Amino acid sequence: MSLSATIKSIQDIMRKDVGVDGDAQRIGQLGWMLFFKIFSDQDLELEALVDDYESPIPAELQWSAWADSEQLGKQALTGEALLDLVDNCLFPALKELDLEDLEGIAQGRGALLRSVFEDAYNYMKSGTLLRQVVNKINDNIDFNESKQRDLFGDMYEQLLKDLQGAGNAGEFYTPRAVTQFAIDRVNPQLGERVLDPACGTGGFLTCAFEHLKQQVQGSQDLEQAKQGVWGVEKKPLPHLLCVTNMLVHGLEVPTNVRHDNTLRKPLRDYARADQVDVVVTNPPFGGMEEDGIERGFPTEFRTRETADLFLVLVMELLKAGGRAAIVLPDGTLFGEGIKTRIKEKLLRECNLHTIVRLPNGVFAPYTSIKTNLLFFTKGEPTQEIWYYEHPYPKGYKSYSKTKPMRIEEFGPEKAWWEQREENEFAWKVSLQEIQANNYNLDVKNPNAAGEVHEDAAVLLDKYRFAVQQADEARSALQAALRDCLE
Repeated sequence: MSLSATIKSIQDIMRKDVGVDGDAQRIGQLGWMLFFKIFSDQDLELEALVDDYESPIPAELQWSAWADSEQLGKQALTGEALLDLVDNCLFPALKELDLEDLEGIAQGRGALLRSVFEDAYNYMKSGTLLRQVVNKINDNIDFNESKQRDLFGDMYEQLLKDLQGAGNAGEFYTPRAVTQFAIDRVNPQLGERVLDPACGTGGFLTCAFEHLKQQVQGSQDLEQAKQGVWGVEKKPLPHLLCVTNMLVHGLEVPTNVRHDNTLRKPLRDYARADQVDVVVTNPPFGGMEEDGIERGFPTEFRTRETADLFLVLVMELLKAGGRAAIVLPDGTLFGEGIKTRIKEKLLRECNLHTIVRLPNGVFAPYTSIKTNLLFFTKGEPTQEIWYYEHPYPKGYKSYSKTKPMRIEEFGPEKAWWEQREENEFAWKVSLQEIQANNYNLDVKNPNAAGEVHEDAAVLLDKYRFAVQQADEARSALQAALRDCLE
């Protein structure tokens, strides 16, 4: 049975369980179980390959001790006994795992295990159904089986893609074509640090790691590649899916992927040691940060708009000469007020050399908002910006689950990248033109064939942005009136 068929059958079993309510809980339940199985399979491999390696999981709680029904036979736990072990033994032990007696790679893996289970939860209330799920995983997932392992990275990527349509899970998934193109263009090298400060399920990080692995010529290089990839994700579920993704791609100790909110740390507290060579990210947009986060930023950039704060943070985190690729919505390009000040800073401190304008549907069904890939280098001001309008493939009117964006579509952009000339999809705009237009980066394609009408989704996005700006102005005015009355 394929992984996708296995996942579907597992989700069908979970739907019968009264404790699992909706897609988010099914994904969370499946997430920790897949993580624990893959982690356990890797433990077996490490015990065979690494001298003195000992699993950080207590012997009585290892997967083989309670989950492997083929090995345990009739003694395999089920029903209330299995539920009791998982809820009252496994989870408490892993949440409070003692790391003091662990050394080397085992200590790093133990820390990873504890951080993942701190926020994981067993939603299932039926031990009988839980046993059925465990058996499905046992029968169909063996990370140490060579044929399956070679395909597992692609299969896990497909799983994450399938989650794009499940509740809000798509919020954390960036299509592989976008991540691959961005990584190809920023071209991280061995010895450099690559960071995604809002890493979601890890699409940019796994692409970066695979890119670095292509440069590996020995064990020392491989270790350097493993230490070159860093990520932060504030929400528990995508963090769990991300570290599992990193395990699947061969990074046995992805402790550089932290569960935290990068924006929580005041900007002034980031030091030179925190700066990196490459930032690649698709920060959440359209949402607001919790009260107080904005106070960690300079007064002129204080906003609760998540994407705006991340753009300021990315500029701070890049070393001089560092490269960035960041996905941003059209609203950032044409927005005014604080957005204008952020863009002015960006063009003053960085060379924003390329904006690739992506069409509608790239992130469907999570959002239909049009998005852009911004590429910039820190340390020199912008003189001109090249735009490239990515067209739909011939015969497409939008993307969908059955017709997703493919990496092959970026072939024309790659061919154009090094020898830039204007054409029906590409044009350039000088800094003077941008400044004269009050730093509006939402520049229409002057070379497009025929009359181009604004897309309805773009107009709706602009309308929502205008409403938001009006609401913020109204709130500020009300606060000022209250202060006067008091």
